[in-house]
Amino acid sequence: MESGKMASPKSMPNDAQKMAQILKDMGITEYEPRGLLQRAKMVFSLKVILFLSLLLLPVLKSSQVTLNNNGYDGIVIAINPSIPEDEKLIQNIKEMVTEASAYLFHATKRRAYFRNVSILVPITWKSKSEYLIPKQESYDQADVLVADPHLKYGDDPYTLQYGQCGDKGQYIHFTPNFLLTNNLLTYGPRGRVFVHEWAHLRWGVFDEYNVDQPFYISRRNTIEATRCSTHITGVNMVLNECQGGSCIQRPCRRNPKTRLYEAKCTFIPNRSQTAKESIMFMQNLDSVTEFCTEKTHNKEAPNLQNKMCNHRSTWDVIMSSEDFQHLSPMTEINSPPRPTFSLLQSKQRVVCLVLDKSGSMYREDRLFRMNQAAELYLIQIIEKGSLVGMVTFDSSAEIQNNLTKIIDENTYQKITANLPQKPSGGTSICGGLKAGFQAISQSNQSTSGSEIILLTDGEDNQMSSCFEEVKQSGAIIHTIALGPSADRELETLSKMTRGRRFYAHKDINGLIDAFSRISSRSGNISQQAVQLESKTLDIPRKKWINGTVPVDSTVGKDTFFVVTWTIQKPEIILQDPKGKKYTTSDFQEDKLNIRSVRLRIPGIAETGTWTYSLRNNHTKSQLLTVTMTTRARSPTTLPVITTAHISQNTAHYPSPMIVYARVSQGFLPVLGINVTAIIENEDGHQVTLELWDNGAGADTVKNDGIYSRYFTDYHGNGRYSLKVHAQARKNTARLSQQQNKALYIPGYAENGKIIPNLPKPEVKEDVAEAEMEGFSRFSSGGSFTVSVVPPNGNHSQVFPPGKIVDLDAKFQGDHIQLSWTAPGKVLDKGRADSYMIRTSKHVLDLQENFDKAALINTSGLIPKEAGSVENFEFKPEPSKIENGTTFYIAIQAIREPNVTSEVSNIAQATNFIPPQEPSIPDLGTNISAISLAIFGLAVIVSIF
Repeated sequence: MESGKMASPKSMPNDAQKMAQILKDMGITEYEPRGLLQRAKMVFSLKVILFLSLLLLPVLKSSQVTLNNNGYDGIVIAINPSIPEDEKLIQNIKEMVTEASAYLFHATKRRAYFRNVSILVPITWKSKSEYLIPKQESYDQADVLVADPHLKYGDDPYTLQYGQCGDKGQYIHFTPNFLLTNNLLTYGPRGRVFVHEWAHLRWGVFDEYNVDQPFYISRRNTIEATRCSTHITGVNMVLNECQGGSCIQRPCRRNPKTRLYEAKCTFIPNRSQTAKESIMFMQNLDSVTEFCTEKTHNKEAPNLQNKMCNHRSTWDVIMSSEDFQHLSPMTEINSPPRPTFSLLQSKQRVVCLVLDKSGSMYREDRLFRMNQAAELYLIQIIEKGSLVGMVTFDSSAEIQNNLTKIIDENTYQKITANLPQKPSGGTSICGGLKAGFQAISQSNQSTSGSEIILLTDGEDNQMSSCFEEVKQSGAIIHTIALGPSADRELETLSKMTRGRRFYAHKDINGLIDAFSRISSRSGNISQQAVQLESKTLDIPRKKWINGTVPVDSTVGKDTFFVVTWTIQKPEIILQDPKGKKYTTSDFQEDKLNIRSVRLRIPGIAETGTWTYSLRNNHTKSQLLTVTMTTRARSPTTLPVITTAHISQNTAHYPSPMIVYARVSQGFLPVLGINVTAIIENEDGHQVTLELWDNGAGADTVKNDGIYSRYFTDYHGNGRYSLKVHAQARKNTARLSQQQNKALYIPGYAENGKIIPNLPKPEVKEDVAEAEMEGFSRFSSGGSFTVSVVPPNGNHSQVFPPGKIVDLDAKFQGDHIQLSWTAPGKVLDKGRADSYMIRTSKHVLDLQENFDKAALINTSGLIPKEAGSVENFEFKPEPSKIENGTTFYIAIQAIREPNVTSEVSNIAQATNFIPPQEPSIPDLGTNISAISLAIFGLAVIVSIF
């Protein structure tokens, strides 16, 4: 590496096995991991520190999939509860996976195949003897989801993928219609589509087409279809140009202003091909059986693979994954064994609360706070029909309630009546877990697939002694660490059982937020509780405080408004959008004296803005909390949901974390809203981050409903908690469509003729971009752990400015106009000190030797705050400009002294002087709508 440059986190390889070779290249032959940072600081620039730290970090992924002896085990394909029972669906899934296994085997050059696959059918299907009880398998943790799309806009298979290059995706989504109908001509064999999506999900590679820019001008000055490899042949045609009731097909014409093809132009592949690459472009072509390699990769193509992976080939990224680091091909066989399938059926939800009542729970009102949160969970969060039990523990454990079916108010009161009132004794976490297993089994339920919510503030040095029993139980354990002294091995329990992990301390609403996030994993979103408000208020004595909560039309059933206090019950006024008021006397106070009151809104809560006023009647200031929860308005109305998580469960300084929040209605992303993350450490220090969906910095793709931001503000070691608030004002939010899809093929060229496929169903504009009303959502993102943070100083300065990924260029007269999203001084935070812009007529000059390309004078360019739109123009030397001249431009952001970002994407500007008498009408310069009507895909940023 050259001094002063830095590879950005989003382009880093995630193969720690290359560490030794990298260190050797840098002149280090011996090192101690703990002393690596100190040594690196003495020898290298900041870029090396960040590079090494990222190589050492795991990627957060809850999938159970493992690769053992070349076979993938633990794959879970889950069917949504709304899908009607259909044996053909299961049969087609099996056929798809079997076909995919053989295709994958050859695509990976005999390195991998699918060996063991579980198909999870919903509880709504009839029970059968061949259906097994799941362990930790669940719908919301599945690798592949089978579900109808929300708003019928098509059946495109896609992968929810929003990490960086090489990061695993979240899940693959197939619709029943895709699995049950013949899609051979439009997508290719289903097994091939599965492998295309598996590459997104497992290895973090990206598509090699681009519907936003399906054509580009190559360095040979020819128009090329955006593809990999360039050996794929075809014709460029306008399909179905209709006038006066008749439609024709014709060759594409050039746009005189852009020199590219007109907006209606589509690349039609020849049916007969010899090229073997690439699966990430058109897996449907018979000849395509491989991924693009370094030899065949098209580095020029303006696709997401080149953008996200710094022009690396898909095969290079795949081979650097942890799957293939030490795996040899199976050269002794020509075909893999057939996959083995297990059929599982989701079970009735079983939850056992295992609650700490040891002496330390007396501190900081922890017992009160635990009881407040547990009561709220039982009354407002847990789904009706669930079986719930409770265990309390100190030095020993006691079953307070065997499993009870939650039907009405009387049933949950039987459990809340036994919440602990007096803390005492030591802490036996294993004792509590074993009593929880006993409470489940004594109620004739299997511990497999059951859930335990374990809350403790103490340590148990014997906890590891029950790890094996926990594994054998098949239970899912959610852990809630309360306070800084909670046992450090708690997270081991949630990790080994695929449970959620939470941390709460200073934020007195933290426990309520944690319990509110532990909802059903069945996939039935309409049953899940939604948190509309979560606020802690410090109210001075004898003072009022006011607030508002929007209730949107997707929710309103089972709506509760809860207030807690620390000293004295406040005066409460709650008013609905139509003016009806509820006062303190309308709220029900708990019988356990745990300082909380709640109001259940009768029927369906009114849509609109609810207002509340709270008065602290005490002579001292006190902390109050406000929580509002609800559910979907009806089973047929999907609510807007917000989920959040951090990129890794564990961070070792110096490494940036990425905060992710996904906002969606069903499978559709929600765009244009304000999303804020609140991160709190063990000392109570809070950091607030505005998350962005702008396709810059930590955000992979613009307008995909995934809001992201780097987190670098470390304040000490230990646990950190994450909470996210998503809010929208009326008419600012809108729905959009999913991305990262298998390409829909409009037709084929064969023997000089175009054979079109059936046109893709058109998406009405009001459906594809539907405006939404105002709403508010809160969601806990769980907890993460940070280590090796130095005790003092500003630790964020170790990170460089962020990489610019959306640089765009165009000629305007004799000037080149540039635009991009401003990075920060520290990744995507603050303001860079300056920019370095270089240009060349040869793209390879910028890709391979940026420092020697021509430097543009930027003395008058003052960087803006991160996230702002930057605009700049310059005039190339007149002697170098001719008709058809193409310039390539790239940027680095700089933080003094001499700390630079990675080189940006490479933008292209071509000077083209149109003829005085254009041969075709002015077609305009906007190519962003190319092929949308044919492909039906959402627009993504298209750049080198």
